[in-house]
Amino acid sequence: MKKDLAQLRNEIDAVDRELLAALNRRAALANEVGDLKRAEGSTVFRPDREAQVINGLQAANPGPLKASNVATIWREIMSACRALEAPQRVAYLGPAGTFSEQAAVQFFGSSIEHVPCVNFDEVFHAATAGTADFGVVPVENNSEGVVTRSLDLLLHSPLHIVGEISLLVRHHLLRLSNSLDGVEVVLAHPQALAQCQGWLNKHLPKAERRAVSSNAEGARLAATNPAWAGIAGERAGSEFGLHIAAHAIQDDPFNRTRFAVICLPQTLEAPQASGRDCVSLVVSVPNRPGAVHDILVPLKQHGVSMTRFESRPARSGQWEYYFYIDVQGHPSQPHVAAALKDLQSLCAFYKVLGTYPVGD
Repeated sequence: MKKDLAQLRNEIDAVDRELLAALNRRAALANEVGDLKRAEGSTVFRPDREAQVINGLQAANPGPLKASNVATIWREIMSACRALEAPQRVAYLGPAGTFSEQAAVQFFGSSIEHVPCVNFDEVFHAATAGTADFGVVPVENNSEGVVTRSLDLLLHSPLHIVGEISLLVRHHLLRLSNSLDGVEVVLAHPQALAQCQGWLNKHLPKAERRAVSSNAEGARLAATNPAWAGIAGERAGSEFGLHIAAHAIQDDPFNRTRFAVICLPQTLEAPQASGRDCVSLVVSVPNRPGAVHDILVPLKQHGVSMTRFESRPARSGQWEYYFYIDVQGHPSQPHVAAALKDLQSLCAFYKVLGTYPVGD
């Protein structure tokens, strides 16, 4: 016999109570884990362990829940349980409503202490000085390339990368009115302005493009003047009470930004192998013919795949460069360890920026 709506709702209510009881049992176990960790002085947050938990649940999921939904749900569950042990203070480019804040919440879950910062330098300073436990900074966009300031700061910082997350970025034109009429100034972070330049050239060719410290700051300023518009995400629009005058104005419909999660080694050591890992390096080589080719040879010889290779000027005045390299694998794997050892022997400068589980 087919169930009616009231019966189905009663069954859902019963399942919800079962879930609540199970979640509280999990929280109690997390509290016991926290007591053991405090006694032995070990860290609360383990991104490798959390990645293993989520990957295992996704593999065991029979449906109809999608794998991505399983990841979202369990990340929030683990975030709430973690907060019972010790809430993480996370620094990111603010104010509220930035994509950096969204990345922080998607990586750690919403049960964090927010530390919004005015620029990338302050994010690094907060994580170094102890104002925050972790920082989240953008490092690469699939259409505009690397975020140079983040790479430059990583080069000389004591912080290392312990995680990453990739966001599908949707830029919207936000303003006090729901139309494009009368827009005189468009405010956004320089990266966002660059990612939307085709749309702006076509639809708002006479509007001034004004760079600001973040997209959320552009949205905040747009809320103060009816002739101004900001480029930002829905989160910023809700935060500052703005209309979406134009949806998804980025030139690349699959626009993605990759964010790095950074902290001091004493806050969290390099995560253990999760099965899907990455090692980020920065190196320089002597300025001689074939030197760049030579540093790639150990990777080929030991069967290690390189997923990123970027160059940045060393600013020495000698036309020298630093090379930022990502390789697949974990240093605990013998072939990866051998490749990195041989690579280091060829370099004038060698620094591991981080070892971490690969993001979704």
